[in-house]
Amino acid sequence: MFLTISTRGDAAHPATDLGYLLHKHPDNAQKFPTSYGTAHVFYPEADIERCTAALLLETDTVALVRRGKGKGRGGAPGAALAQYVNDRPYAASSLLAVALSAVFSSALRGVCTARPERAAAPLPLRIEVPALPARGGPDLVRRLFEPLGWTVTVDPVALDAEFPEWGDSRYVHLALESEILTLQEALRHLYVLLPVLDDAKHYWVSSDEVDKLLRAGAGWLPGHPEQKLITSRYLSRRWALTRQATERLELVRLAETDDSEVGDIDNAVGDEPGETEEKPAPLAVQRREAILTALCDAGAARVLDLGCGQGQLVHELLKDARFTEIAAVDVSVRALTIAARRLKLDRMGERQAARVKLFQGSLAYTDNRLKGYDAAVLSEVIEHLDLPRLPALEYAVFGHARPRTVLVTTPNVEYNIRWESLPAGHVRHGDHRFEWTREEFCSWARAVAERHGYDVAFVPVGPDDLEVGPPTQMAVFRTKPQKEAKTA
Repeated sequence: MFLTISTRGDAAHPATDLGYLLHKHPDNAQKFPTSYGTAHVFYPEADIERCTAALLLETDTVALVRRGKGKGRGGAPGAALAQYVNDRPYAASSLLAVALSAVFSSALRGVCTARPERAAAPLPLRIEVPALPARGGPDLVRRLFEPLGWTVTVDPVALDAEFPEWGDSRYVHLALESEILTLQEALRHLYVLLPVLDDAKHYWVSSDEVDKLLRAGAGWLPGHPEQKLITSRYLSRRWALTRQATERLELVRLAETDDSEVGDIDNAVGDEPGETEEKPAPLAVQRREAILTALCDAGAARVLDLGCGQGQLVHELLKDARFTEIAAVDVSVRALTIAARRLKLDRMGERQAARVKLFQGSLAYTDNRLKGYDAAVLSEVIEHLDLPRLPALEYAVFGHARPRTVLVTTPNVEYNIRWESLPAGHVRHGDHRFEWTREEFCSWARAVAERHGYDVAFVPVGPDDLEVGPPTQMAVFRTKPQKEAKTA
């Protein structure tokens, strides 16, 4: 069975960076033993403009039967011939998914110390699988991959090219293309959906498969329109495991669509510690109110919501006619899809729809579409970036886009001790790369302001505890008057 991953590049971002991301050097053909055969990785092409990595899996049919105790593809135990003569050596399946996990484990985790900025950024990707079992046909293939941001080309494979009247087989040739996904996201999609389309697994499905599914499906599976089918097939239709996975996915979905911003789901802890006679507004609501107040104080009319997530802030901005243009940007296509659904863009009046636009983009790169706005909001975003990537975001926003006002909110780690449900030393959400103290945040914000000609003030968000400060801290950046900026 065979799969290729291709990308394009240029002198600034050579396509051969793919070798760093996959942790496999383009000049070396490598092979890796697996439980069911040997996986080979090689590069049919590798230059600055285009690079292709190929994964070829040679299966050991005897090992497959022995490890499967006679229950591999081909029929019930005792169907001896079918156990050895089947499509396993040729068609992509759970065997290939396991090989992906074994050979490209670091890439699946998004780890690349040599090129961290490339690992975290979308790539122009093309993935081809020449022989893919598709139980459900080409239509199901499209329904699985298109909502994830792929352009899908799926061609049925004829049973026999010399006898077209026999019709098509259940196999397809699949080509996926995307400009908006990271390599990690692409590999996670394949890891889950290859066995789903094959609708069979070569190994016993146990309870740990639920954890594997949720890890690989993080960020896209809870909101996928075919979530139930994916979950059921991935878990080999085992009812108890499917129910367990569905319940856990529903909890994730509710947490994501409740009152959180992108990057601050706040589902690890409650909104406020302890109980009070009058329950305060959730922290996410208080944060949005603080942002709206700061935008109104700045007289902003054209606003950027950078890292908009599922559109909670955009929804509030649209309620106020003072905000005449709202641009919402996020690296996640899935988040933008949910935002569009939440905002009911397809049913919005023409005048209201003209006020808002959603588009995909990475904040680690300069983007001319972000220029010319009165204000930009980074609400609970920076803590989701690895620290080495912060300078790139800083330049893209403060140096290149350069709105008059920039609002940045981030958790105050000192406040975490007030949440009894949060274990000591833990960050508020598993995707946070860091959480800063008030001093660390102020130091970073003042340095950014100094480098780019801004003044900065700090505003507490939530109850301002005398000992540990507020749960969320907000920096309000404003461009210095022209004369003062020139003097500085």
